[in-house]
Amino acid sequence: MLSPAQILQEFITLWVVIDPIGTLPVFIAVTAGMSAHQRRAVAVRAVIVSFVVLALFIVLGQVVLDALGLALPAFQIAGGIVLFLFALTMIFGHSKPEEEIAEAERVRQTSVFPVAIPSIASPGAMLTVVILTDNDRFAIAHQAVTTALMALVLAVTLGIMLAASPLLRVIGTTGAAVISRVMGMLLAAVAVDAVLRAFVSIGVLPSFSG
Repeated sequence: MLSPAQILQEFITLWVVIDPIGTLPVFIAVTAGMSAHQRRAVAVRAVIVSFVVLALFIVLGQVVLDALGLALPAFQIAGGIVLFLFALTMIFGHSKPEEEIAEAERVRQTSVFPVAIPSIASPGAMLTVVILTDNDRFAIAHQAVTTALMALVLAVTLGIMLAASPLLRVIGTTGAAVISRVMGMLLAAVAVDAVLRAFVSIGVLPSFSG
């Protein structure tokens, strides 16, 4: 069973990679001109799609690892590198809101793209849920806790989208961009930690607490 500290760490990690606040400007751009009822429908549908996609990665991601015969340290290192590169794009590249608003203006279709994918269920989020649960491979209890934490973050995301207009007036697009870059810094630290722990597990580095 996960300790309270581990649960908190997983919640923070999921919050960072899903980035509910960074999704806000994307949602507003996609739903511009829609009625309040339509905006609610898009928000609910996007969260449901994101939950299903990430839940599938929690379960099937581990199956794929076993089928390919990949060792956990190798996946942790590769995942850490990918997450770190993803974090760098959040910090130095176009911010999540700026980048995805531009895409939203070109593709104003359904809640699946770009609200659910890639804004909420981003590639980083997909990879992260696999990394979080693979330490206890096929442990139903751990998967259930991670799924519940993910559902909690998605519920907050839904609440933010439903309160989109007044929230954006408070923080502004610039505020959302700043917060997205801070999230990128936190994600970079999570990525480095994953690589360091993989090195510890294969004996390259001595054990460290944290």
